[in-house]
Amino acid sequence: MELASWNVNSLKVRLPQLLEWLIVRQPDIVCLQETKLEDAKFPRLEIEAAGYSVAFAGQKTYNGVALLARQPLVDIAIGNPYFPDPQQRLIAATIGGIRVICAYVPNGQEVGSEKYAYKLAWLAALARWLREEVAEYPHLAIAGDFNIAPDDRDVHNPVVWAGKILCSEAERTAFRALLDCGLKDSFRLFDQPEKSFSWWDYRMLGFQKNLGLRIDHLLLSTPLAQRCTASLIDREMRKHERPSDHAPVITVLEP
Repeated sequence: MELASWNVNSLKVRLPQLLEWLIVRQPDIVCLQETKLEDAKFPRLEIEAAGYSVAFAGQKTYNGVALLARQPLVDIAIGNPYFPDPQQRLIAATIGGIRVICAYVPNGQEVGSEKYAYKLAWLAALARWLREEVAEYPHLAIAGDFNIAPDDRDVHNPVVWAGKILCSEAERTAFRALLDCGLKDSFRLFDQPEKSFSWWDYRMLGFQKNLGLRIDHLLLSTPLAQRCTASLIDREMRKHERPSDHAPVITVLEP
């Protein structure tokens, strides 16, 4: 069973790539971020024709999250009850006995800014909610663009990025607080190649030079972590013409 997450950075632009990837890769569950579409414009019919049930929460131009699955999605929930927010950044559903949460964490813009404070408050509320969710749903996964590189292994140049947005100590502490809810970073359950990243800036040949960050994550509750047999980054999708700046991340669970 494959659970995947992908910040598509505009589903309207990336829809042909997504549909091709679904056919080739055939993941069982997919979490999408930055769909950037109002609900009325979401390509439900095209995705359902590819064999997936879908749930989504979108808005015009910014944000937007969606869940795709080969099985029915039940008990769908949008947002965090501890953080009422017009920005569509969270959606959850139960799929085949697994509670799946798709998250698009705020970027934060710059350390010390209002958006940075918003990000930290958003993450604190997420941790509060996650503790309850993990207690209620022992088989739980939260996947998405967390906009945090958890440690220096996840940064192409830790000296240059030290203390900056996505790598600041407060953000990394907030990420550890999510793990403390009873979750494991699936990527770090295995030995991984050095310089493994999921996001590369469009500028300055970021992908070609592998000047990236690992900011897209799949976090698993302990029972799911015990079923995890692999966790990887699908770099091939970043090689496409007009790609998202993110690559899909994938974890494999035994039945």
